Amino acid sequence: MNDNELFLIKQSQKGDIDAFEKLIKEYKKVAYNIALRVLHNKEDAEDISQESLVKVFKNINSFNMQSTFKVWLYRIVMNTCLDFKRKKQLVKYSIDKLIEDDENEFSKEIPDNTNNPDIIIQNKLEQQMLYDSIDKLEDDFKNIIVLRDLQDLSYKEIADVLSCNEGTVKSRLNRARKKLKDIVTDNILRNEI
Repeated sequence: MNDNELFLIKQSQKGDIDAFEKLIKEYKKVAYNIALRVLHNKEDAEDISQESLVKVFKNINSFNMQSTFKVWLYRIVMNTCLDFKRKKQLVKYSIDKLIEDDENEFSKEIPDNTNNPDIIIQNKLEQQMLYDSIDKLEDDFKNIIVLRDLQDLSYKEIADVLSCNEGTVKSRLNRARKKLKDIVTDNILRNEI
């Protein structure tokens, strides 16, 4: 943690909103990206990332600097996402029971990065298949993949975010990658047949 970040944290703990805005400026996009990777819905990701940042502000006084601010914030974002998913699953289950209608699928939009239509279509298909494959993982495995492979956190940071030891992170990541590989391979074989 650099001196400027430490200063901004201390000022934020005193209630300085401008200092808090400066502190989280670089983390807003990362919080959104984590939420998007976990929830796969732009609107939900926007809501949850904002809710997470409000929680960070409200709880800044409880930040004891035993971990980095980044890890502490990521933990809050991840926990807020998981809480949201649990609530959403409960609501979906209740609605499904009442109306027995499962038309709650959402579409994933992937931004265009090239002008070649063939490449655009291929990239969208590959990215969609990867997201679909990640969605099929258990939450523990999905979270590890998101934090390590999509957000590029270190093993130590992931251990801090998920409140487990580094050995567990490495083991879970290894199993998650194997399962993801199996799912992707299965999807490819199914699509080729």
